[in-house]
Amino acid sequence: MTDDAATAALFKVYEIIAHWINLKGNYKRLRQEGKKLNAIRDAIEAEISKDKITPATREWIAKVKMVESEVKDLKTKYKNEMAHPWRLVRIWAYPILGVEMKEKYSQVHSLWEEGNLKREELDAELPEPVRKRHAAKIEENSSLHMAVQDLLSFLEDEQIRRVGVWGTVGTGKTTIMQNLNNHEQVAKMFDIVIWVTVSKEWNVEKLQEAIMRRLKLDMECFGDVEKNARRISEELKEKKYLLLLDEVQDFIDLNAVMEIHNNIDSKVVLASRSRCVCYDMEADELINVMRLSPADAWNMFQEKVGHPISSPLIKPIAEQVVKECDGLPLLIDRIGRAFRKKGKNVSLWRDGLNRLRRWDRVKTEGMDEVLDFLKFCYDDLDGNKRDCFLFYYDADELVDDTNAFRDARNRGHAILDALIDVSLLERSDKKKCVKMNKVLRKMALKISSESNGSKFLVKPCQGLQDFPDKKEWEDASRISLMDNQLCSLPEFLQCHHLSTLLLQRNNGLIAIPEFFFDSMGNLRVLDLHGTGNESLPSSISNLISLKGMYLSSCTRLIQLPPNLRALVQLEVLDIRGTKLNLLQIGSLIWLKCLRISLSSFFRGIRTQRQFGSISAFVSLEEFCVDDDLSEQCWDEVLKIVMEEVVTLKKLTSLRFCFPTVDFLKLFVQRSPVWKNSFFTFQFCVGYQGNTYSQILESSDYPSYNSLKLVNGEGMHPVIAEVLKVTHAFKLVNHKGVSNLSDFGVNNMENMLVCSVEGGNEIRTIVCGDRMTNSVFKNLEVLHINNVLRLRSVCQGRIPHGSLAQLISLTLTKCPESENLELEANALPRLKNLILIDLPKLKSIWVDDSLEWPSLQRVQISECHMLKRLPFNDVNAAKLRYVEGQQSWWEALEWKDDSFRRSLQSILHLQIAQPQVSM
Repeated sequence: MTDDAATAALFKVYEIIAHWINLKGNYKRLRQEGKKLNAIRDAIEAEISKDKITPATREWIAKVKMVESEVKDLKTKYKNEMAHPWRLVRIWAYPILGVEMKEKYSQVHSLWEEGNLKREELDAELPEPVRKRHAAKIEENSSLHMAVQDLLSFLEDEQIRRVGVWGTVGTGKTTIMQNLNNHEQVAKMFDIVIWVTVSKEWNVEKLQEAIMRRLKLDMECFGDVEKNARRISEELKEKKYLLLLDEVQDFIDLNAVMEIHNNIDSKVVLASRSRCVCYDMEADELINVMRLSPADAWNMFQEKVGHPISSPLIKPIAEQVVKECDGLPLLIDRIGRAFRKKGKNVSLWRDGLNRLRRWDRVKTEGMDEVLDFLKFCYDDLDGNKRDCFLFYYDADELVDDTNAFRDARNRGHAILDALIDVSLLERSDKKKCVKMNKVLRKMALKISSESNGSKFLVKPCQGLQDFPDKKEWEDASRISLMDNQLCSLPEFLQCHHLSTLLLQRNNGLIAIPEFFFDSMGNLRVLDLHGTGNESLPSSISNLISLKGMYLSSCTRLIQLPPNLRALVQLEVLDIRGTKLNLLQIGSLIWLKCLRISLSSFFRGIRTQRQFGSISAFVSLEEFCVDDDLSEQCWDEVLKIVMEEVVTLKKLTSLRFCFPTVDFLKLFVQRSPVWKNSFFTFQFCVGYQGNTYSQILESSDYPSYNSLKLVNGEGMHPVIAEVLKVTHAFKLVNHKGVSNLSDFGVNNMENMLVCSVEGGNEIRTIVCGDRMTNSVFKNLEVLHINNVLRLRSVCQGRIPHGSLAQLISLTLTKCPESENLELEANALPRLKNLILIDLPKLKSIWVDDSLEWPSLQRVQISECHMLKRLPFNDVNAAKLRYVEGQQSWWEALEWKDDSFRRSLQSILHLQIAQPQVSM
């Protein structure tokens, strides 16, 4: 072989080896590039739904699939060549296969680059996980901040799917929702957050459109309701989402909107002014947003106004401005912005304050938007609720529409509750009455002044010493001048259309002119309670339409005119705390509701026969007798009164104090109304001081049956019978029982509220010894105070289900109590735990193994031996308020210091001993 031939052969071998090496390299690069292309294709397909794929993208995906098939064929060829038994002979085929792979690699790489561009475009088209909203800053530890924290806790709870946020207009519901939307924890919890503001004219299609636009779905394919719901559901089926619905005014069927039942991991938070809407929307938890505290309101106003408020000339005026805003964040925000423009000009600030105080008559910057919101709430009410909201409500206003006073009372409570539900009224701090905030009250007066056919004169709590001018009260249909300093009234008040006159608590009003009532033939409600009158004028006989007259706490009132019989429409009369007697009202036998003091049965009466007869009031449905006598006077008076009461056949409600159990037995055995299922009662048995103390004086419990036992002993069969239908039970200084179980477990199944006070013999509340059935299974509130030998709340093993509904537990001044001795998971619904002045209390629970799934508020004071708390991040996840003394807090021992640090944000320390109302 010549040298040239040898060299050529050698080059040929090198070329073959090179092709073989290139083939392996091309194969490796092609396979890697194919994986990258498939990955980006899968990512694009995963991130967009079919109806969002553009034609160009659809064409690109088709090319990718075709190339994927071709790459697969080349991979097969390569593997076949590598596995061929004569592969060394077939080495000539390597260059052709290598070239094909190289060309295919270029095609795959080109498609990958195109896919990268599409991925970048797609990222811009896809909905962002959280769309930040402009949100007002909220102060840490403020009520709004606590509400956001509560919401975060609920969102973390796997058992909670829907949460309702409710409260009156302007209390900050939207601010809470906006801060929740923007919270970093929410972004970590959910793949996407969807915010929808629900308009008044909402419908399913509009909600679907808002959600689809948020998801950036193709709106050209907007179809019917069912099709849209499927598209939304399909888009969200692989995502964990949070749906925030603001300003919800009515029930929304979210299954119809978006087939929400298909996604069990997602959650809904809705904000509404109506508690009922939250219930209708199947909210698992509710947050009631109340008005801001004075401190929170001031802090918010300071933030809105800024530096000018620091001026010593401005600050006193600013404090008055904040008072006028009455704790409404919406109003504070708008008014704060308006006053910020006034700088440090004291004259402008004073003028602004004056205009704000008269905003119902003078246009005031910042008020228009607030008024629009409030007016919308009012417009949404029906007739009865509007009347109640605008002025004054009592059951006698509804008696005409019902056959029974009880029905009118129930209807009245239903209306009040409905107004609370829509946040136009709120309960007082002790829940004994309802109230309206200042801003809403002014709006009500503005609306009433603009309405046709009515004129209201309302000036309560304004320090008035003189009656308003004639032009103000002339032709008025309702007048309220309560809580002023009136000393005199006009000789004659010409108000033919007047239906309501409220003059209560004008202490200096000691006389009413003789002809004052002459032209008030249409008057239905007259309230004079708490005035200084000694008598009423004879012109009161002209009140032929009067339904209700309230004279309670008129401590000087000793005389009524003899012509009371003319008040033929009168159904409600309250003379408690007066010097009147029963004989003076004896002609009003058609009364349906009578409230009277026990002393009125014999005051000024010399003989028993002159007492007057309660049995003559045959139409009486509600009878309330307040005890104002000393103990030695009881038996002789009450025996006579009780003999009369048991003859009343139409009674539906009785409030009465029995001196002994025997008197109660007399009523239970002889009264024809006792077995009536509609009969309600507030009974006290035994004597305690010279005032009657009702167990429940709360607007929450208008129809509760309550029983109070004072200085009693043992267990009487009639007590067992009454307990079976008792909802609230108070035991004071009782002897002869060591625990409440002694009263009979089966007798307390309907009990909702229980209070135990005083006594030296009660050692525990619930004794589990030999007990097989659950006890207090419906009890919601338990108060224990000054029970000197109480060792624990529970003793022994109590049956499952006992105390399962308990919401609030309070222990105060029990010097022998060492622990609560609760069963594991015994208090699943407990929200409030208050422990005060328990010097021997060492533990609430032995360790942190007990679950506290509902606990929100803990108040502990004067419990110096309590060194550890049985709570942690897991077993008390909803804990939002801890109050205690600083010395006690600093002495606590902690198993987990991180939990101690986490409590700092909800901790409220004090130095003085707290006051707890029982």
